[in-house]
Amino acid sequence: MSGKDRFLGLDSSTQSLSAVLVDLDGAEVVAEASVNFEHDLAEYNCPQGVLPNANPLVKHSDPLMWAAALDALLTRMRDTGVDFSRLAGISGSGQQHGTVYLKHGFLARRNRSAAPDLAAAVRPFLSRRTSPIWMDSSTGEECAEITHAVGGPEEMQRRSGSPAVERFSGPQIRKFWKEATDSYEDTSVIHLVSSFMASLLTGVSAPIDFGDGAGMNLMNLADGAWDPILCAATAPGLAEKLPELVPSDTIVGPVSAYFVERYGVPPDTPVVVWSGDNPNSLIGVGGWAPGTPVISLGTSDTFFAAMREPRVDPQGYGHVFGNPAGGFMSLICFKNGALAREAVRDRFGLDWAGFETLLARTPPGNNGNMMLPYFIPEITPLVLEAGPVYVGTDEFREGRDAPAVVRAVIEAQAARLRLHSEWIEGRPTAVRVTGGGAANTGICRILADMFGVLVQRLDVGNSAALGAAMRAAQAVSGVSWQELSRKFAEPAPGGDVLPTPEIVRLYEADFLPKYRTLAGVK
Repeated sequence: MSGKDRFLGLDSSTQSLSAVLVDLDGAEVVAEASVNFEHDLAEYNCPQGVLPNANPLVKHSDPLMWAAALDALLTRMRDTGVDFSRLAGISGSGQQHGTVYLKHGFLARRNRSAAPDLAAAVRPFLSRRTSPIWMDSSTGEECAEITHAVGGPEEMQRRSGSPAVERFSGPQIRKFWKEATDSYEDTSVIHLVSSFMASLLTGVSAPIDFGDGAGMNLMNLADGAWDPILCAATAPGLAEKLPELVPSDTIVGPVSAYFVERYGVPPDTPVVVWSGDNPNSLIGVGGWAPGTPVISLGTSDTFFAAMREPRVDPQGYGHVFGNPAGGFMSLICFKNGALAREAVRDRFGLDWAGFETLLARTPPGNNGNMMLPYFIPEITPLVLEAGPVYVGTDEFREGRDAPAVVRAVIEAQAARLRLHSEWIEGRPTAVRVTGGGAANTGICRILADMFGVLVQRLDVGNSAALGAAMRAAQAVSGVSWQELSRKFAEPAPGGDVLPTPEIVRLYEADFLPKYRTLAGVK
């Protein structure tokens, strides 16, 4: 590999831009770095990565912040001694569904060369000043309109792999067209977060990979092309504004001269097409082959699994995306993940050690106390008005029983992960768990008992960025997914959590049926 044996994975998530640099020959992560949007780029006024809005259903971000973060992150890495000269390839991950709207002339060489930084290069070419992101729930009307135009929810799912979903790109684009028609007409290209960031790296308008494209309500799942009926139902002339769709191992091109001159990246460094955070995480946790689903306990909680065939959720909450390793992947997303756990933690003035201590004080089943953990509007199931629901003793419902409230939020989250994933073919024999919550043994124990299977914890701090680095290595060097998983995505030694048979029986016989009724899961 001519001395170049390192691959850089980037992850533009809701709250930060992170990097993982792997050494393929040494099978190790040699550098990690992150830029937090709220703290490191406070001038963009995006607490937790989201612009304030009086309407709780509207969740947008500033695309200039994402561009500025790329400069800030690479500057931080360069200044702390990261040597980019051995770089053999780059790829990345973007929060899914978010869209960036750009005028004609974006990335023209004369405009880039005149700009002092990436944000300045992008600013004049935004046809829409803000970017709707995955947390947005304001497009219910547009979802209904698209679904009606296509021929109903079953036809919508058959074509795109998902029902029309408020946070997906298609409904967001339709809302923009309806509310700002002139600005829509002035838009030359609509990028996803992933393809936007890849475009910045290469200096050309980057394509969208099948994995991320499937999360737009615009791609035909069967043939991997923009669906003319879906596009026509969304907005006029839309297909002409969308980038090309390509396989996940496509090399977009070499890195642009900007990064060569400013950061010392080798001029021939290939950039592999970026994908969404969930497809990248599937790779980063070694879940690329069917059989072992993955639960990511992050800002949102997600359940995802590789699939051979594109099965769809009959209730319409689960989704089907492309698997970067080939085939398909299922995904179920719950907005009330870490935000709900943090709300309970903060309510009782706890740190995470205290949270786990209180969790251990209550018995499985929580003496009948249950919660619907809707601290923010939810998408699985669709709940537009925030507000947790408490069912149980007076002390619990009034919030005076801290241990019961702590257990209630975790049991509720574990139960909904189990119940809403039953449509995926085959009962798992093990579940891999990653994300911040994976460090909490009490949470993992409840997951093991709720699913009735072994939980394997992964010592992966940033699975999306790691997955992006692994994808870059596979596309550029041809190393197999098996070998990459062995090198970088093995479960943490000593991290397995086994289910307890009597607790599994209690959950199966008593808790899960009651929770199914309370939550209205069919």
